[in-house]
Amino acid sequence: MALHLLQRNREGATALAHALTQAVEEVGHCRQCRNLSEADVCRLCSDERRENSVVCIVESPADIIAIEQAGGFKGRYYVLHGHLSPIDGIGPEELGLDQLEARIIQLQPAEVILATNPTVEGEATAHYVTQLLKPHVALVTRIAHGVPLGGELEYIDGGTIVHALQGRRVIS
Repeated sequence: MALHLLQRNREGATALAHALTQAVEEVGHCRQCRNLSEADVCRLCSDERRENSVVCIVESPADIIAIEQAGGFKGRYYVLHGHLSPIDGIGPEELGLDQLEARIIQLQPAEVILATNPTVEGEATAHYVTQLLKPHVALVTRIAHGVPLGGELEYIDGGTIVHALQGRRVIS
């Protein structure tokens, strides 16, 4: 991208550099959910139409964008900005889990949805957060993982199939 801009669109490169500099200077974290925001409280947290009864915990702001684009979720969010990874020096403090616990106590949701990635680190993070929040919330759930809508089993990897079988639900 940099080479293309330098060769064919130097004005675009200058505009992009200016926009990135401005973003670095003006974008911070929402004090309630830790999403990226230009304001002290992001637009999702300041939206009074959102439900306080459900909080979805994600690893990154990009996860919020994906969920919002899919539609259907009207609850609150909390962004960890990563996952537990002792090898990389990322522990509960780096993920803001003390702030998460305080937010859950404040909102008193009926359900917390753990939407961490289906990786070893994501699963470990989900387990840790579950243990942390159990005393404060009645229902802690995990997003489903498995065969995508429109997917064919013969083309799905073994790990995904095992996850899908373990996460099956009753159809009445």
